[in-house]
Amino acid sequence: MTIPIEELRRAQEIIAGAARIVCICHRNPDGDAIGSLLGMALLIENACPGKTVLFQCTDPAPETCRFLPGALRIRHDYAYIPGDAAIILDCGEPKLTEMHETHSMLFDGSMPTIEFDHHHRNPLFASVNFVFPEAASTCEIIVAFADAVGWKITSDIATCLLTGVYTDTGGLLHSNTTAAVYRTVARLLRAGARRQEIVTAVFRTAKFSTLKLWGRVLEKISLTAEGGAISAVTEGDFRASGADYSELTGAIDYVNAVPGMRFSLILSERGGTVKGSLRTLRDDVDVSAMAAKFSGGGHKKAAGFALPGKLKPEIRWKVEQSEEEQGKTALR
Repeated sequence: MTIPIEELRRAQEIIAGAARIVCICHRNPDGDAIGSLLGMALLIENACPGKTVLFQCTDPAPETCRFLPGALRIRHDYAYIPGDAAIILDCGEPKLTEMHETHSMLFDGSMPTIEFDHHHRNPLFASVNFVFPEAASTCEIIVAFADAVGWKITSDIATCLLTGVYTDTGGLLHSNTTAAVYRTVARLLRAGARRQEIVTAVFRTAKFSTLKLWGRVLEKISLTAEGGAISAVTEGDFRASGADYSELTGAIDYVNAVPGMRFSLILSERGGTVKGSLRTLRDDVDVSAMAAKFSGGGHKKAAGFALPGKLKPEIRWKVEQSEEEQGKTALR
């Protein structure tokens, strides 16, 4: 990707002129959101000594990402001060921060903002927008930005950013793993990214409660006539397994592994809201368009939505007789 020179200049001016920088990612953050939030915040602290940088997210980092440097610095109580500037990361639209109503100044142009994102339906809501839908992850864009402005990527920063690249490509297994992704991975490994630490924490560690929850997801898979593999988990499933909502992350990849399916969907109840997570492996299916029908969004092959309400199971039974039994029934 090519970072526009004029946008680089404007972003640097905003960062240099701000009294404080607040870095924000979307609610219920995944590895790319947390990796880009921490990576960018640490980049600014390293490049601009003395600059106050706030780490902000509505929700805490998922447990699998709490090994990352700075993860425990994330706060949930941002209070605007004149002179602040914001960097919004991995967020396809304002409402995904869950701050669009409480902190309208982030989105109405009354304070300078910069965004880094790779969602193709992004409306370009910031003062300066680094939005590249062809990128596999937001962290990939941040690496390109840091190199373009000459900021040093330390081992800690590289570890945060590589986490985002790995999680959004499924450990370099998804179809969005391009040659550019491999170049970014090589760049971060040269900078000292702790690859094995990431692999162990993100891909090879699972709590007992997580495995029990995923078991319920797999047990409930049903296949639809439209070519979908669908499962659902209720509040009761979370309670019975002892799992937190964040522990559902990753289960969709197993549902998506059913051969011959056009798409996969997991529905989950969460405090009066039903969230849907959509995935596909096919090039002729756009799950972001499916999610958009429910005011959701995401990528062509990975998307989600949320609706108020609760799940209600529906069970259908059909009695199928053999030809012999059907003949007997007809004679009676």
